[in-house]
Amino acid sequence: MTGRFGAPVFCPMTLDRARQLLKVQADFGGFYNANSAKLILSEVMKEHGQAAVDGLIRELALDEIFGFEPGTRFEGGLIMGKSYP
Repeated sequence: MTGRFGAPVFCPMTLDRARQLLKVQADFGGFYNANSAKLILSEVMKEHGQAAVDGLIRELALDEIFGFEPGTRFEGGLIMGKSYP
């Protein structure tokens, strides 16, 4: 999607869109799809915070599929470790 002068328009990552994208990655499984899931979760983390990331991990069983644990911080497509209270 582009704006008035052809520049890209920023579209924030909604939880519904993240859920859709993560379901596709989870259905395929595998190493490359885990990397894509990390990027998606990084965007969710930036837009909605840790609670939203943890909810998606639980809801889509990403812990079983990719080994992502609730409490894990995602930044820039990387796993940064667990956040502790």
